[in-house]
Amino acid sequence: MKAAPKGLRVVSRTVNRPAGKPSKIAFFLTGFLRGTMSNKFVKQTPIPPEIQELAAEHGNAPEALLEILTELQDRPGGLSREVLTDTARALGIPPHKAYGIATFYSMLSLEERKHVLRVCDGPVCWMHGAGEARRALEQVAGPEWHVERTSCLGLCDRAPAVLVDEAQAGPVTSANAAEVLSGHYGEANTYAQPRPGEVRVMLAATGKVKPDSIESALEHGAYEGLKAALQKKPEEVIAEVEESGLQGRGGAGFPTGRKWRFVAAEARTPKYVICNADESEPLLFKDRVLIDSNPHQLLEGLIIAGYACGASEGYIYIRGEYARQAHLLERAIRQAEEKGFLGENILGSGFSFHVHLHRGAGAYICGEETALIESLEGKRGEPRLRPPYPPQYGFRGQPTAVNNVETLSAVPHILKNGAAWWKSLSDYEVPGTKLYIVLGHVKNPGLFEAPFGLTLRQVIEEFGGGMREGSTFHFALTGGAAGTIVDESLLDVPLDYASARKGISLGAGAFLIYDQSVSPVALLRELLHFFAAESCGKCTPCRVGTWRAHEILTRMADGHQQKGDLEELRALSENLRLASFCGLGQAVAIPIDSALSHFAAEFEAAA
Repeated sequence: MKAAPKGLRVVSRTVNRPAGKPSKIAFFLTGFLRGTMSNKFVKQTPIPPEIQELAAEHGNAPEALLEILTELQDRPGGLSREVLTDTARALGIPPHKAYGIATFYSMLSLEERKHVLRVCDGPVCWMHGAGEARRALEQVAGPEWHVERTSCLGLCDRAPAVLVDEAQAGPVTSANAAEVLSGHYGEANTYAQPRPGEVRVMLAATGKVKPDSIESALEHGAYEGLKAALQKKPEEVIAEVEESGLQGRGGAGFPTGRKWRFVAAEARTPKYVICNADESEPLLFKDRVLIDSNPHQLLEGLIIAGYACGASEGYIYIRGEYARQAHLLERAIRQAEEKGFLGENILGSGFSFHVHLHRGAGAYICGEETALIESLEGKRGEPRLRPPYPPQYGFRGQPTAVNNVETLSAVPHILKNGAAWWKSLSDYEVPGTKLYIVLGHVKNPGLFEAPFGLTLRQVIEEFGGGMREGSTFHFALTGGAAGTIVDESLLDVPLDYASARKGISLGAGAFLIYDQSVSPVALLRELLHFFAAESCGKCTPCRVGTWRAHEILTRMADGHQQKGDLEELRALSENLRLASFCGLGQAVAIPIDSALSHFAAEFEAAA
């Protein structure tokens, strides 16, 4: 037997399996060896024409690997060993990279599947009966359907939510499960009607603009902000945004103008601007609503960002579960190009800018900006070590600004009306408006827009309609899945990006309200299930710590606690906070620590 090529280490281990049946690892390793060895060892067969053609459509670029595999998955045979190996050969990359992509993203599978039902079991869907919905679907689904759990679909206002292939559906219950399989997916809330007390800017045209029509968008002021921006120098645009005090709406609250200035100051070109539309954290769906209601508003903000930063290309990275929203954005891009708002020499200004849409394939970690960039480059969505930060070293190693959908949607209004106008919208110390989400045991759950400085009590009573009949406030999860779990002692703290130091997170502006029927121990168990399932696995504290914490919390919630569980949970939280590689792993400690702080008695009783 000839030796393996230099540098290739083959590891063998004994695994109990039926005689003659190779393990899945051995199955794929065999194919990858065929792809990586030279013809001296293995004679390679020609790459199938359909794979060559698909790769050529994407310029044979390794960056397009995720998109190519997503398309190949829907073809007969799915992502077989041969398909992965041949795709890698067509792109000129090692086959193990194709395997790594196929096993990283939750919407990709090594098994051929005709149709898929993805049932969300995130904290909102869980509290509304996702378990019963899944069991009902499993009972009525035929053999052509594969039913599986998923962490979040961005459909929290339709809980329990399900993705029927690409179609968004919900609420799904045992009563209507069969109807869902027949194409009755339910109706999405348009949020066209403002709630009392709202101050609408980004939602002002909701229900008025036809989202698939640029003519309708133009009638309601679309691209007026871009026209105003093009009358200024790029540095003047940045100064206007800085003066407005606009902060990033993804949760961190970093000043938008300052980020743009960092990118503009870099001498290296090309530069890039990226819209982060990978809205995969439970409780959040505001970006989906903004795209659904007015996609040109987002597109306009991205173009302005490109002009200010000195970029000639922009990317919208949208989560794979948002197929409908991706179609809307693709149409909006084409329409903007036809009208001269995108492309070469925009509106005769000499500024040229092109926008590309990139779909993810199911990975919460890709909401972290460096993991998003890695994914955009055709890799597994694992975070990078920082520094360097994206404004210095981002997409393709070039200066890059990454902004959230809501952030970019605010930009056209600021350029059209001025920084002073933006500041005038609020009497609070943080200027402008923000989108909020209130869910759970309130009378009127949903989405609204208002200035900063609201208290949790106002969110519940003034915008959520108060607690539902028979409910009393017990606790709330604030900011998102990685937010704080708080009791009534923090109901009257004004909310902004600094309120976390007082014990209550604003984050991305989402609030899940629970009454006396739910235990914070059970909620924390569900949150840790989400974090464990969605850990990218790059670092041990997050990869192992989240599963261990979930195991402990499951025992506590089920009444099977063991001595030392509570102490170990506290130790795991500290390790996650101090030793996780990226901010997402570190943030897992936030709900753990806050829950243990405010509900010590309930956890001690469970332990």
